[in-house]
Amino acid sequence: MLPAVVKLCCGISYPHLRSTTALQRTAVAVMGQEITHMQRWGQSQHCIRAHAEPIPEDTEPALAQKDQQSYVRQGQQAMRKALCMLEDKDGWKVEIKESNGDVICSKVIPGARKVFRLEAVLEASVDELYDLLFARVEEMHEWNSSIRHINVLDRVGHDTIITHEVSAERAGNLIGQRDFLSVRHSFKQKSSVYLGGAAIQLESFPPQAGFVRAEDGPTCIIIQALNGDKRKCHFTWLLNMDIKGWLPKSIVNQALPKEQLDFTRNLRRHLTASATQG
Repeated sequence: MLPAVVKLCCGISYPHLRSTTALQRTAVAVMGQEITHMQRWGQSQHCIRAHAEPIPEDTEPALAQKDQQSYVRQGQQAMRKALCMLEDKDGWKVEIKESNGDVICSKVIPGARKVFRLEAVLEASVDELYDLLFARVEEMHEWNSSIRHINVLDRVGHDTIITHEVSAERAGNLIGQRDFLSVRHSFKQKSSVYLGGAAIQLESFPPQAGFVRAEDGPTCIIIQALNGDKRKCHFTWLLNMDIKGWLPKSIVNQALPKEQLDFTRNLRRHLTASATQG
């Protein structure tokens, strides 16, 4: 069933694979490996359950395990959908070109919302960026001024986390303060890392008083080592966000690419400071 869903999602059939672009082939490969990983994960859980003591279905451990499996599926699904958006070359328009080579493009997706794609080259290794953006995501507020805090609420293995994020109050921030409840999933393939995510709903963590709960996703970041230089990476970020509230679309569409530029400036500043200290 999952392979069929992936084919349907991306509009790819096997006879067409020979003519796909490099990004399409990468997406197909990642999706295939993700499916295999998901199947193996499910099989391993089955083996663990087979050798464990029987647990009544209405106990908390059984419910927790069911929730964790759901988190993994939601994270993987978000990544697949985001990769499909990136590989679709139609409809993208250049919004911003920076002197340092950073480019932000946008396109309108069904529902009349804009998504934004940032392309940049960063002076950092794949592992360094994975560590900053996923493994140590709770420390992001230390170098990213747009974030007040990120808390990891749950971890499922090494690849999937549930996070609550609160944006910082800043002068000139057109969107205002928001909070986000998200599932984040990571996948490593050779010299690349894929970070996907999307908003989730948890009865145990309803919207917080004083905040508008915005929704991410599906969204993703692709980090790829540059050929011949392991200290540099090609960085692709698909920003897909429904900020909720009552702001006009024109304001939102100005603010979101600015947030991407602010993020990369903060990240570069942190990478430079870390290199100097090291």
